Amino acid sequence: MQPADHLPLTDFREYPQDGMRARAEAFYREIRRRHSLRDFSDRPVPRGIIEHCLRAAGTAPSGANHQPWHFAVIGDPAVKALVREKAEAEERAFYGGKAGAAWLEALAPLGTDAEKPFLETAPWLIAIFAQRRGGPEAGMDLKNYYVSESVGIATGFLICALHHAGLATLTHTPKPMGFLNEVCGRPESERPFVLLVTGYPAADATIPRHATVKKPLEEITSFL
Repeated sequence: MQPADHLPLTDFREYPQDGMRARAEAFYREIRRRHSLRDFSDRPVPRGIIEHCLRAAGTAPSGANHQPWHFAVIGDPAVKALVREKAEAEERAFYGGKAGAAWLEALAPLGTDAEKPFLETAPWLIAIFAQRRGGPEAGMDLKNYYVSESVGIATGFLICALHHAGLATLTHTPKPMGFLNEVCGRPESERPFVLLVTGYPAADATIPRHATVKKPLEEITSFL
């Protein structure tokens, strides 16, 4: 076992408490403008913007720093059409009864259905995969730890980065998602975690009123 090697912390920035409070409030105002969107424009988004957001996602903390994620970025119209075809096949089964009455009732206020045109309209789809094995360096074949937690945090970083850059997002999770392995050429050892849709909102985009209702701080927090 190699001894731990540490570096001095040089890039942490401390702010006066008034500044900290202002920054915290400003971030809350910024992030509460993020909405899950299903009406996307086909306006192109430069690949470089997506790459910078992915770099931000790649800085997320992970179990043993193994970084157990892979981002398959889809911009080719033919591949997006294939993703839509396969996703809608799963969604038709889901909405046709596979989901169960309770789940469908919970989704009803959002107005979702089996039709997913945004999978073709939006300029970019990002299929996020969770890797069971890997390691801190490319080519390693070690057990990864806290995989779901790590990939979930990286996905959150990516969503925030895309929003901060000025793009809309949607987390799409057709069940099952195994078809993404085939479409994206990823090994079976990787599990599709979420399909993130991103781009500009359509000019006539709407959001469900139900999705804007968030629990207040008192209901989601306890201080001990």
